[in-house]
Amino acid sequence: MTAFRAYRIHRAEDGSVRAGVESLTLGDLNPGEVVVRARYSGVNYKDALAGTGRGRILRRFPLVGGIDVAGRVESSTDTAFAPGDRVLITGCGLSETRDGGYADYVRVPADCVVPLPEGIDEYEAMAIGTAGFSAALAVMRLQDNHQHPDMGPILVTGATGGVGGFAVDLLAGLGYEVHALTGKPEAAAYLQALGAAQVLDRRELTLGDRPLESAQWGGAVDAVGGEILAWLTRSVRPYGNIAAVGLAAGTELQTTVLPFILRGVSLLGIHSVDCAPALRRAVWARLADDLKPRHLARMVAGTVGLEGLDEVFEQVLAGRIRGRMVVDLAS
Repeated sequence: MTAFRAYRIHRAEDGSVRAGVESLTLGDLNPGEVVVRARYSGVNYKDALAGTGRGRILRRFPLVGGIDVAGRVESSTDTAFAPGDRVLITGCGLSETRDGGYADYVRVPADCVVPLPEGIDEYEAMAIGTAGFSAALAVMRLQDNHQHPDMGPILVTGATGGVGGFAVDLLAGLGYEVHALTGKPEAAAYLQALGAAQVLDRRELTLGDRPLESAQWGGAVDAVGGEILAWLTRSVRPYGNIAAVGLAAGTELQTTVLPFILRGVSLLGIHSVDCAPALRRAVWARLADDLKPRHLARMVAGTVGLEGLDEVFEQVLAGRIRGRMVVDLAS
């Protein structure tokens, strides 16, 4: 195979990180049973941290960036896949321990590959990406743990972020009353268009410091962590569930056991990187069916080619992009 383009991330001897588009061959990529001709990828906050070196995402260098990718199988030594099959890969160590999706070709182990379900195409899959997958996984775990709409409103924190926006859309589509918490009150109309019944300004929130606060939320999807997550444990109604997806506000959790043993609150951890293959396929099957985002076009901020990634990363980290950026690998 001739050389192809890839956005590759290096670390210098002084520890600094540099990244950019360069020419690779398949021999430069990590081993795997399936070679995919990539068509689309996406930009996640994690990708921006990795590409700029502002977060310790990569565990080995150099690696091709991009934690998501969708395209068609070019070749496979695993009989489960044949040339031309439409597939996607999210997580599975892409851009952490394996070469990722910011390349014309991607090579991965077969158990990382998900056949693209009917009802969704490569572009839509990457418009959803890891953010939408994580939100769908959170919703499914809430449902599995008996979270019903009649238990009361679901609070989604970090609602203007990727995971938060998808959570608002998916939950509202399932009939839950969704309240959106954000530090960007100017985005209220956007969140209401996604399905939020009410938008709360994070700056006007009183968290309190009692072991148990007034029980007001039927459940929650938390993309923030820190003191917000601690407050949620104290303010969710009996037998409500909290799906913890993010840590933008910190990794510490200062709470007590009282919400768990006096109200029966459940804290559900959401980890999208290392899902078992069967669960990963089940989530994507629902994302192509009853959990397909209703407002996906509204949540896409735009598209970018490999050469524009550096600028987009800076905008993402500065909080200047609302919604998803899709990477068009054919541009």
